[in-house]
Amino acid sequence: MVLLAVAGCLAGAAALSACTGSQPGPAASTAATSSTPPASAAAQSTTPEPAGAAQAAGTAAGDNPATATLKQTLAEALNRLAAGTPKPATAQVADALTGAGIPGAALEVSESRTPTGLEADAIEAAVPAGGDCVIGQIRDGSVTVSVLPVLASGKCFVGAPA
Repeated sequence: MVLLAVAGCLAGAAALSACTGSQPGPAASTAATSSTPPASAAAQSTTPEPAGAAQAAGTAAGDNPATATLKQTLAEALNRLAAGTPKPATAQVADALTGAGIPGAALEVSESRTPTGLEADAIEAAVPAGGDCVIGQIRDGSVTVSVLPVLASGKCFVGAPA
């Protein structure tokens, strides 16, 4: 009986790790990946920069000028916010980005609190730009900015309202 319970727990843990990715720790990416990404979805990471500096991932040579400008605007606004507030609330992120000129109607921002009221480990913001999504994350005062393909829904976050 105990052996069955242990086997069930191990199977559950394996299933959960398959859903969340196999990268442990707080530096794991929260972006979903597929087993066969299109050529345009291949992301290249840059060398990590000091805390508080933006890290960029994406196809740097293939970025269109509008995406590159949006990536820079998002990184600068999030770095300013993170410098004063290492764990900002959802509204603070939205205000900082709309204040930087990013249209609020296109902006997607994750929740800073879980449904049970706990503080989220990181907060993310995303803006679709043509076929790209510029996604920024603040985690403990560090900012990371990536460019990924837009989803079939035209949004950047899975489950974002239409």
